[in-house]
Formats: sequence, structure tokens, C-alpha cells
Amino acid sequence: MADPEILMPVTEPEITKELNALAARHRAASGVGMQIMTYLGGSAETLLSKLPAPVRDGLEGATARALQGAFGAAQRSRGVVGDRPDWMNTALSTAMGVVGGAGGLATSLAEVPFTVTVLLRSIQGIAKEHGFDPDEDEVRLECLRVFASAGPLAQDDGADMAFVAAKVTITGQGLQGLIAKVAPKLAAVLGQKLAAQAAPVLGAVAGAAVNYSFTSYYQEIARVHFGLKALARDRGLDEGLMREELIARIAKPKA
Repeated sequence: MADPEILMPVTEPEITKELNALAARHRAASGVGMQIMTYLGGSAETLLSKLPAPVRDGLEGATARALQGAFGAAQRSRGVVGDRPDWMNTALSTAMGVVGGAGGLATSLAEVPFTVTVLLRSIQGIAKEHGFDPDEDEVRLECLRVFASAGPLAQDDGADMAFVAAKVTITGQGLQGLIAKVAPKLAAVLGQKLAAQAAPVLGAVAGAAVNYSFTSYYQEIARVHFGLKALARDRGLDEGLMREELIARIAKPKA
């Protein structure tokens, strides 16, 4: 049976303040994305329904391949190019969105693996900012888990944060298992992105706006994720308990 003291609610004022700040950051992360959704005039489900059936059916497999490729490419690039600030990653991703959106669905599909790599590399940089070594296998997997969040074009109650509690080794089987779990979540998000970029008339403008939203969102979610881990580490607290406390705060309606 678990120690009752470990299960007690967090009451220390300074820790409570930090958890509240992380929850507020998480709730605000999808703000730009929801504005874009309003501009596009539809829901996430409506966007997905606009994709051709073959694209929808193959999206999960394509996402898994993109994650697999990004996992290696992002790590290899660390020995060549240093970590960049958030604004630079956002600018790069936005430019890629322009190129992808300019050619409609075909070029948007081709752009996805590159965008996922840029996002993962950005997440690795944020992990390092919080004192975690992106060269360590466990941290690399933690970076990958950030993609399990709901995405910038959907309301996220924080429940997906519980997904990162499971420990997975970086063996081939362990990595493939994690990708298999993350891919369906990210595939649904990328489907919304593709549909938005393929919308008639919007083209490159939509691609830029959506990629800006995606990069901003996942950078913020990474800061919440690794901010929580750093809080637990620095305070000597149980990370699982801290995660439950944070999820409860995210789900709680604002006063």
C-alpha cells in the first residue's frame, strides 16, 4: 500500500504557485490554434473530413514513419547545429509551412517529416534548458512523449499528460512501442494541419499560420512537461503526484 504521506495534496505555497503557473501555461498553449480554427470556420472533425479517404487511412502509418525519422535526425543534428531560441524555431517552421501550403495537399504531405523533426529538435532544446541531457536515452523518449498532447487545434484538459508516466527503454522494441502509442494522437493532429493547409484559397497563408501555431503549442507543452519534471527533481517530490496535481489544475474551469 502506498505511503499516505506521499498521497497528500500539495499545500506548500511556493510549489502550489509553480503548479498553477504551469497549468495556466498549458491552458494558454492552444490559444493561437483555436483562433486559427475560428478563422477557418470549422471544427477539428470538420477539417479531418475534408481530407481524401486514402490520406486519412494512411495518416497514422505516415506519422509513425515521420516520428521514427525525426527521432534519429533530430539527435544527429545536435552535433552539427546548436540549439536555437524558440522564435527561431518558430520562424523556420512557419517558413516551411509557407512552402508546404503553397502547393496544396501534395507539398503539405512532403513537408510533414521536416516539420516534425524541427519540432522534436526544439523540444530537445527545451529539455536541456531545464537541466535534462537530450543525449540521454530516457530524455530523448520524454521529448517524444510531448507529441502525445491533444494539439493546438483542440481543447486539451491535460489528461494526456498521464501518458508520460510509463517508463519505456530505448531498445528498438521499446521505441517502436512508444511510437505506436504516440502516432495515433499525433496523426489526428497532423490531419487537421494538412486539411487546413489544403483549404482552397488559403494555401501558403494557412500553412504559415498553422505551422506557427503548431510550433508555439508544442514548445509551450514541452516547457510545461519539463518544467514539471524539474520541479519534482529540484524539490525531491514524487513526479506522479505532481502530475496528478497539475492535471487537476488544468482541468479545473477558470474562475
